[in-house]
Amino acid sequence: MKLLIVSVGKPKLDYAKRGAAEYLSRLARYLPVEWKQVKEGSREQEGGRLLTVSDGCLRVALDERGELVASKTLAVRFEKWEQHAGVKTVAFLIGGADGHAAAVRERADWLWSFSPLTLQHELTLTVLLEQLYRAQTIRRGEPYHRE
Repeated sequence: MKLLIVSVGKPKLDYAKRGAAEYLSRLARYLPVEWKQVKEGSREQEGGRLLTVSDGCLRVALDERGELVASKTLAVRFEKWEQHAGVKTVAFLIGGADGHAAAVRERADWLWSFSPLTLQHELTLTVLLEQLYRAQTIRRGEPYHRE
């Protein structure tokens, strides 16, 4: 299984650039991962670009209206995705400053929320990559995750 991270725009904040680089590097030890950025525009334009880039993938849209899950639950979800023969790539979609267009939420296979709070999209990128890395370490029984 491969991971595809699709975000709107390139990070401008230094912490987001450093965090993305760090966790992409860590995550690549476990799974092939690719990060694509789509051009900013209206919410509908961004949504169309996110859907085009993720065509054929299992889509996970990061949205405050989505499901809240624990890190261990995310690790179990990865197990299920890997066991499903049709899932070759899971695409994680991060909207722009105005969030996702309705079309993205409607065509997503899963809406995932980190919090009922609205998070800045560069912070969302950093949290996403860290949680994807954490899920992989949980799956392998590594000591990164503590309870």
